[in-house]
Amino acid sequence: MRDLTTDGVWFFTDLMSADQAAAFVQRVESLGYSTLWIPEMMGRDPFAHLAFLGTATTELRLATGIANIFNREPGPMRQAANTVAEQTGGRMVLAMGVSHAPLVEGVRGLAWSKPLSTMRSYLDRMDASMIMGVEPAEPAPRLLAALGPKMLELAAERADGAHPYWGTPEHTATARSILGPDKLLCVEQKVCLTTDPSAARAAADGALALYATLPNYRNNWHRLGFSAEEIDGRAPRFVDAVVAWGDADTIKARLDEHRDAGATQICIQPLHPDNQLGKVDWDALEALAPGA
Repeated sequence: MRDLTTDGVWFFTDLMSADQAAAFVQRVESLGYSTLWIPEMMGRDPFAHLAFLGTATTELRLATGIANIFNREPGPMRQAANTVAEQTGGRMVLAMGVSHAPLVEGVRGLAWSKPLSTMRSYLDRMDASMIMGVEPAEPAPRLLAALGPKMLELAAERADGAHPYWGTPEHTATARSILGPDKLLCVEQKVCLTTDPSAARAAADGALALYATLPNYRNNWHRLGFSAEEIDGRAPRFVDAVVAWGDADTIKARLDEHRDAGATQICIQPLHPDNQLGKVDWDALEALAPGA
């Protein structure tokens, strides 16, 4: 089982067939990455898929990025994490979040409630839920998808750490200062291996198309000093801050900024320079692989 201090890969596998996803994770594992992070959107159930991917790998950690707490009651969330952890020899990592009102209410048709109090109550009920059966070799670390200071404080108090998404090294430094020195801080960073500014920013724009409308991310970008005009207009100052692009050395320098700011693990999400959703840029993953 690989150490969570080694970089991981964050990627959407929903557009791959099961066989393609298995081949993908095997290659990710062969490159030395520690963890595969997959989202929960409108595709596969992430826990069932991670259990399947666990059968195709032996050392790779398997992480939700990010399991939506509105989609599951606390007991079943804990059951799912324990099941995958037990069946993969303790390789499961559970990152949970409150998602966004437009997705919870508009897409899922579920009731949305205040994020901080909802998460606190959810953790109370999760901890109180009854779990019976075979214990995993290693319990799944519990991370919160925390961006703002209050949710980061809750992660420090009630979780093993945090999994911020769409952040910057400046946000990583803030998160570390709130979490304290001992918590996990697994930060997602989008990268685009190209020295062509137009191609890089087009790929970034493709990735931002959905997320730029979601309030939790916008609020965090505002806290980082970006205006609504910069976000909506995809100003280079904003785009270049949230997506690392350039040659391998330039991108590695950004990853090092996260490490210097206190990141435990960087979850690398490669954007293909061709701006094709779901197309894996193996050139980037090979160039940025641990030890490369």
